[in-house]
Amino acid sequence: MKRLIFFALLLAVLVFAFSPARAASLPHKHFERIVLGGGCFWGMEAIFERLRGVQHVTAGFSGGSAETAHYETVSTGLTGHAESVEITFDPTQLSYDQLLNVYFRVAHDPTELNYQGPDQGSQYRSVIFYTTEVQRHAVNTYMNRLKAQHVFKQPIVTEVSALRGFYPAEAYHQHYYDHHLDEPYIIEEDVPKVKALEAIYPELLKAH
Repeated sequence: MKRLIFFALLLAVLVFAFSPARAASLPHKHFERIVLGGGCFWGMEAIFERLRGVQHVTAGFSGGSAETAHYETVSTGLTGHAESVEITFDPTQLSYDQLLNVYFRVAHDPTELNYQGPDQGSQYRSVIFYTTEVQRHAVNTYMNRLKAQHVFKQPIVTEVSALRGFYPAEAYHQHYYDHHLDEPYIIEEDVPKVKALEAIYPELLKAH
């Protein structure tokens, strides 16, 4: 008898736990994906993975084919790729405007055509690869606002394109910043950007 009562209670609990009403009441995380190019992906990755609501950042290549998505090949500037970062984020914690503020005002200079600082070539171009029409609209609206407000003295050259493919870079490029803090390039080019992020947008940083 006790066994029958136990199984009856267990069945009732399972029915409640997996009922449509119960499922509808449970919180659901809705993550989005966007790919941003803005110079060397080492610094871009370091910046965006420090933002709240960002679940994952991967350094890689977009804009070209899978066959040529290799660092040494992309570095020739002939493959059509841009060094990029794929960002998976929760838009309820990090809005489009907040993400784009960091991209345009800290992560890179959107007025530099086919280069960023010492890095020359179309593989270092400023480009946003959107994954939804909502993202496309948000990006274009944001950029039009920057232009109307004359935030930058020079014209914005950032491309806006639909994402057709993202290809992760080799393993040694992932989290490169955190593993090479004593490297001259990182010290000169990327550390100042991370410090600027911490100074300008402390409210957007992940809690330690």
